[in-house]
Amino acid sequence: MRRLALACLTALTLAACQSHDEDKTAAAPPAAPARAATSPPPPLPAVANEQHTFSPEITPDDFAAHLRVISSDEYDGRKPGTLGERLTTNYIIEQFKRMGLEPGNKGEWVQSVPAVSTALTDTANVRLDVTEGGGQEAFAFGSDMVAGTLQAKSDVDLKDSDVVFVGYGVNAPEAQWNDFDGVDVKGKTVIILVNDPGWNANDPTLFKGREMTYYGRWTYKFEEAARQGAAAAFIVHQTEPAAYNWNVVQSSWSTPRLDLPQSEDPSPRLPVAGWLTHEAAQRLFAKAGKNFDDLAKQADVRGFKAVPLEAKASIHLQSAITHSLSNNVIGMVKGSDKPDEAIVYTAHWDHLGHDPSLKGHQIYNGAVDNGTGIAALLEIAGKFAQDKPKRTVIFAAVTMEESGLLGSKYYVAHPPFPLNKTVADINMDALPITGATKDMEVVGLGQGDLEDMFAEVLKADGRVVSGDASPEKGHYFRSDHFNFAKAGVPALAAGGGIDMVVGGKAAGEAAEEDYVKNHYHQPTDVYDMRWNFDGVTQNVKAFYALGEKLADSDVWPVWKDGSEFKSVRETSLATPSKKKK
Repeated sequence: MRRLALACLTALTLAACQSHDEDKTAAAPPAAPARAATSPPPPLPAVANEQHTFSPEITPDDFAAHLRVISSDEYDGRKPGTLGERLTTNYIIEQFKRMGLEPGNKGEWVQSVPAVSTALTDTANVRLDVTEGGGQEAFAFGSDMVAGTLQAKSDVDLKDSDVVFVGYGVNAPEAQWNDFDGVDVKGKTVIILVNDPGWNANDPTLFKGREMTYYGRWTYKFEEAARQGAAAAFIVHQTEPAAYNWNVVQSSWSTPRLDLPQSEDPSPRLPVAGWLTHEAAQRLFAKAGKNFDDLAKQADVRGFKAVPLEAKASIHLQSAITHSLSNNVIGMVKGSDKPDEAIVYTAHWDHLGHDPSLKGHQIYNGAVDNGTGIAALLEIAGKFAQDKPKRTVIFAAVTMEESGLLGSKYYVAHPPFPLNKTVADINMDALPITGATKDMEVVGLGQGDLEDMFAEVLKADGRVVSGDASPEKGHYFRSDHFNFAKAGVPALAAGGGIDMVVGGKAAGEAAEEDYVKNHYHQPTDVYDMRWNFDGVTQNVKAFYALGEKLADSDVWPVWKDGSEFKSVRETSLATPSKKKK
């Protein structure tokens, strides 16, 4: 998922950026988006036997060749646990071998990641029934709500659970904020707002104001509801603060959901978790004699108290539970002078597979998300293999990002290379293919001096770093770098800029809007032979240059004062590494 696609998407990334302050009347006319929704791309030939001679340099043709294969129909949407996974991981391993990389997981190319798959067996008959006001209101799966169990149970039956509105569902002692204060939600169904308390109020004194903190992420909200003992939690979807349309939620929750087994990830989990549309929430509250929008405004104010509704919720979920293994693919170029210090490049290879219920094209090819990241990873790996860095450089193509950053979470929990010897993580997710830009956007700007080093790299190329155009979307928490950051490792999440060389910011915004509206997490995210790869290649070279700067130096990037990751890193660096057996 993520906010790096088409100038502003990472992701889980997912967002239409807010307009920049530049005077639109002075901007050049917008250029046409790279792929218009009304103009389907020409069909592609089969790629199974495609031959391409790769250069040791980073080139548009090489990038396009990797992307064409990775996002082909033959790879069937790269769903973990399918033939598409085997084809994808085999391709990455073959490319690593061709380049002369070494296996990066203690002599192995792959790191097996255990997964639990939970698939609703009959979504057509799943509904949320709410008894209120002497009557019953039914909410249909897909159009009104989505739901599933996070406990990997085949049968979950929730009956007559009291419904409570808990505002943002946040318990943050350091911010003197607790939406659960004075209310017992054990066994109950909680309704939760998306994002942070400061967002709607536009109050800089609440958390980080318009900028989302981790308390605004849906993953946190479900975890906190489970910690409080809730039986079910539904987040109310609103497109602007959520940063993606309802169809993204619907498609993500309509296919089997993957997770790490509880033995690997013991965080609390809900029996029932899901989302309501804004309209469904309004209808539910109205039937209970309340006004949803009025209560949502009250939840923005410090001291808000949870509001029990005169309503009871029931839902029955039947799921098929399967256990499987998926693979991170890890290659490395061993450092010539300091082989025990490493820079890590990450990109997720997985996507959403295919949906046979769709009419027409049924494959979620994921060309931008994240075929582009894997193509970049391979191009950078090939360049480092020729240049022989002083520090070790690791290339991790991770799995199950679309299921909650699971492959990178497992990597960090079981690092092939000690985290206190890992200099930095450079993550690439959903890189734009809209043309050259004057800037590259860094999400989470202000966290660490790694971004300052990146600014120096771009300055040498006549370009600049720009900040997250919509910090309220929480993009820093939506891709694989976040697991490294939580463990203290300085991590960079950057994508293409929005200020295009041809067309300026207006063109960048138009291209991004087209992608988010028409292609993100949709079967239309496909390779287009009309794409121009010059701009994305320039960005890939910038990622390489940052890694080269780190790999051939003694520099250890640090988190800046005020970053929530600073103390974690300081503790990690003070802890001696365990010797490998």
